Amino acid sequence: MTLSRRQFFRNTLACGASAAVKATATTQSEPAGFFTLGQRDGHWWLITPDGEPFFTIGLNHIDPATLRYPENIRIWREKYGGSTLRWIEESVAPNLKRWGFNSVGWVQEVSVRNWAHSRSFTLDEYRALDMPYCHLLPFIESHQWEQHTRHFDFGSSGWEEWCDYVARAHCAELSEERNLIGYFYSDCPTWIHERPGNEWRGPIFDPERLKTEAGRNELTALARQYYETTHDAIRRYDKHHLILGDRYEANQPIADEVVDAALRYVDVLSFQDFRHPRTHLPEWHKKTGKPVLLADAAKMKWNTEPGEFTRNEGGWYAEILAGLYEIPGCIGFHLCGAYQRNRARRYGLLDEQEDPDAENVALIRAANQKLARHMSARF
Repeated sequence: MTLSRRQFFRNTLACGASAAVKATATTQSEPAGFFTLGQRDGHWWLITPDGEPFFTIGLNHIDPATLRYPENIRIWREKYGGSTLRWIEESVAPNLKRWGFNSVGWVQEVSVRNWAHSRSFTLDEYRALDMPYCHLLPFIESHQWEQHTRHFDFGSSGWEEWCDYVARAHCAELSEERNLIGYFYSDCPTWIHERPGNEWRGPIFDPERLKTEAGRNELTALARQYYETTHDAIRRYDKHHLILGDRYEANQPIADEVVDAALRYVDVLSFQDFRHPRTHLPEWHKKTGKPVLLADAAKMKWNTEPGEFTRNEGGWYAEILAGLYEIPGCIGFHLCGAYQRNRARRYGLLDEQEDPDAENVALIRAANQKLARHMSARF
């Protein structure tokens, strides 16, 4: 897909409210009044619907079911009247803003380890949140942590019908929402790797076949089919919002053929990286020229047992956030929260009784507020 001159000028106008922002072509054909991308002061930024540079500082994994255990459902019923909308308006949104977050990265949460995550927010729930957010489209469930779903045949008519359905079900409803930043696809798709628990299905494409030119060409064609079909399905129903694409696992093999195929059909390269984001993200930006987003990361004790809880390290968060802000191609950082601890994830900024992790929340809040001050002074 190449942008027409008309589409390019529409993108330019979308950034016109902030005259010093250098417009850039995106996959959006009608970006005016919605989040888009631009460059200013030698840095890539998200650009708000009002034309201002925006560095997304988001929290991931926000699920009301955490307040419905037998031991804490009293809070849910008595404090929020059993209403998810009230919980979002009276707890989630005020706390996120108090803690210095300016967006929500992805709301779906671990329900059972290595099983499907919880549901997305509804349109009414996003509106109750009343702050910028991203939304994941369930085109495929080849998440590296998911162990039950088989791979799709990207060349089948059923795949095209499924993509159209997903876009019709999600994008048609969200297409006019100014707070929506853009759409993610799969969380850590297993293009050429696998993880314990899903060895039975193997990777989407056998990495051994990449040793030959024929195999590399085959993966290029397969990935192009995937990204073209998903892109076209979205754009049938939503011409306004950014495409943030797959959330690649930066610490597993990533095939160049996959990323190269994605470049013309996505606006941002998104990554999960719990180890070396300040190394990997600038490498991918330099290699592709695309803006990059740390879509999921945190530091905590991983190997916990049932009934054992851990904590999100606020000092690490502050260090990584400050470092990412200095990367010219980076447009944000979304913390692998979660908002509230459950018994599957086993960590969160609030516990089951809504008591905050005061020490680490204070460090996270201070880091977020410091970056906000930098942005305010810079622009």
